Amino acid sequence: MKIFYTLDEISNIEPTALALGNFDGIHKGHQELISKAVRAAKRHGIKSAVFTFSNHPRNSIAGQKPVKNILSREEKAALIENMGIDYLFDIEFTEDIQTMSAEAFIKDLLLGKFNAAETFCGFNYRFGYKASGNVKMLKAYAKELGFTANEMHPVTVDGEVVSSTLIRGLIKSGEVDECYKYLGRNYDIGGEVVVGNRLGKSIGFPTSNIQIDETMVTPPNGVYITYCIYNGTKYPSITNVGVKPTIGEYKKNMETHIFNFDKELYGKHIKVEFIKMTRDEVKFGSVEELSQQIAKDCQQAKEYHGL
Repeated sequence: MKIFYTLDEISNIEPTALALGNFDGIHKGHQELISKAVRAAKRHGIKSAVFTFSNHPRNSIAGQKPVKNILSREEKAALIENMGIDYLFDIEFTEDIQTMSAEAFIKDLLLGKFNAAETFCGFNYRFGYKASGNVKMLKAYAKELGFTANEMHPVTVDGEVVSSTLIRGLIKSGEVDECYKYLGRNYDIGGEVVVGNRLGKSIGFPTSNIQIDETMVTPPNGVYITYCIYNGTKYPSITNVGVKPTIGEYKKNMETHIFNFDKELYGKHIKVEFIKMTRDEVKFGSVEELSQQIAKDCQQAKEYHGL
């Protein structure tokens, strides 16, 4: 997959079957939309492509409540690539794009830059200055300018419309076990392992620490049954998300204890998949009390993992 990060890089693109959207989360609805573009590209002998923004548009518009990301830019690109896309147009939502008319968005971007022979978007896709463009307008221009515009209706699971907003809500409330239904995979957080305070090691539960990226949506402080993925292998683990109130004041971070594992991971990249929340983070009266509770937490997680 070839990734374009700026509009200036893009010229003389072959005709594309183009999926349009923010695609934060790459949930089941996004997957279906992107798959339609891949299938259409194969059918017509053209390139499959995704056009998305590297920053959430709402985070660039004054007065809008900020939106936290479900996926990092790199994770989003990797998932899109795995779906068989040829071109990813991962463009920053700039003031120029924000103030572009809906007509110019279609003519200058979708056709002029991305050479869209066919487009695919969700039922609620909006574009152009003050979100003045919608699917109805896109279809009208498609008829006039000679490309095809496809609208995809909402994907539902158990009667719920699959959306990034729904998934963010589940993560924020600690219902990480519900995310699989809508994502088609476990919710995860990835990052580089950093040096912590080494307390876990001193009390017999060494952990791999990842700093929380504040632009990402994260689960509430608490203990979770997890899997840790390192170097392509998935290991049973337990994870604490929080600020370590028993031992001092710390920024929110993530500590993962991997069962039956003795490799040094400082500076390495790991991914932690969240399976289930088991309890809230608690301030204990002493490190000894904390240690006793960690032993109970680990026993519960081991039983879940069948260890």
